[in-house]
Amino acid sequence: MTARVRGLAPGMLRRLRRRWHALTGLGRAVPGAVRWGDLRQPRPIGGGWGFERGQPVDRRYIEAFLVECSPDVAGRVLEVQSAAYTQRYGGERVTRSDVLDIDATNPRATIVADLNDARNIPPATFDCIILTQTLQLVYDFAAALRGLEACLAAGGVLILTVPGITRVPTHFRWYWSFTADSVKRMLAEAFPGAEVQVRSRGNIKTATAFLNGLASHELAAADFATDDPIYPVVLTARVRKAAR
Repeated sequence: MTARVRGLAPGMLRRLRRRWHALTGLGRAVPGAVRWGDLRQPRPIGGGWGFERGQPVDRRYIEAFLVECSPDVAGRVLEVQSAAYTQRYGGERVTRSDVLDIDATNPRATIVADLNDARNIPPATFDCIILTQTLQLVYDFAAALRGLEACLAAGGVLILTVPGITRVPTHFRWYWSFTADSVKRMLAEAFPGAEVQVRSRGNIKTATAFLNGLASHELAAADFATDDPIYPVVLTARVRKAAR
């Protein structure tokens, strides 16, 4: 005897089951019970990382980390492409600001060099280096980290962020995504004796929002409060070079 004969059409039975799951919190993994809503499509909701909708989700994590590290942004500071974060988070603590770029046409660049080859970067000079979302663009990132270690002054601090779960652009070269384990190991190898703090930021909800190109304001503040290492949107690292 079918459900329809008993008085319940199959469609109504499915709706009642979903309603029961919603009320009890049970059966969230039951096949067919998931409500996909706007996610039921092969393309993301936003066409980019979220810039066109506001602040990208990963920037929420990055800028919160920079606030935590702002006391380290002091003395002579090196940043890539522009000095925006140096100025925002260092202010009057910064005695000299340098900008590194491989592109000699960048008018803001004070040092033109490739991170793969640090010979054109002054050694043992910088009190702080800010390197956000850059290392994934460097094929030989291990050589780049060794070069950064060489140009940090003793006791200097590297403020580093790298992507974990992310979209990958096709209009420029993007070589890597990282995990907490890979970041810890590569920093331990490049900065022997250094104080290294690595943190994985993100969770299933923020990772899903980021992949769909949503902006951070489209999530609640509580959505950023919990980090799940299984879903790393951003890996952050604070590295203090050994004082010799």
